[in-house]
Amino acid sequence: MKREPAIEFPLWALASKKRRAHVGRVVALLERWARAMRIPEAVAARWRAAAILHDAYRDAPVRVLRKWSGDKRRAAELLHGPAAANHARFDGEHRADVLDAVRHHTVGSARWGTTGKALYMADFLEPGRQFLRTERARIAARVPRDFAGAFRDVVRLRMTLSLNTGAELFPETVELWHAVR
Repeated sequence: MKREPAIEFPLWALASKKRRAHVGRVVALLERWARAMRIPEAVAARWRAAAILHDAYRDAPVRVLRKWSGDKRRAAELLHGPAAANHARFDGEHRADVLDAVRHHTVGSARWGTTGKALYMADFLEPGRQFLRTERARIAARVPRDFAGAFRDVVRLRMTLSLNTGAELFPETVELWHAVR
């Protein structure tokens, strides 16, 4: 049985054991898709980097999130992506698609290429999440053969869940919805 390579989080990561397990599942899903799609190794490496970084600051204190994000106004739960992207850049990560994927993984971005889209899907579809398991598993299985269609379905499903729960719709999310419809 093939063992997944160990995930090396940045030294500055502030993520609980539970969060790190989630990141491991996101990485594994992205790697499975990359193999199935025969993605070039350089692209797969970008996907992996984005996955490792996306929740590196998920469990950080608000003061750390505000410092690294530079944002003093938005709700703290929206700042872990921007904070992690900024810290990763400070640490030497300069691939714009990786940084943009990490920065916007919570709200989405209409300007993403495959790295952002892949992370957005894997973060939502990873099998450890307990809601809509069958529907999410079906979409995840479709990604390698219908990347664009699966992405559209993830955006639709996330929008529907937000609307049904009365959650706030962010301008970036609405813009993404309009871009994929």
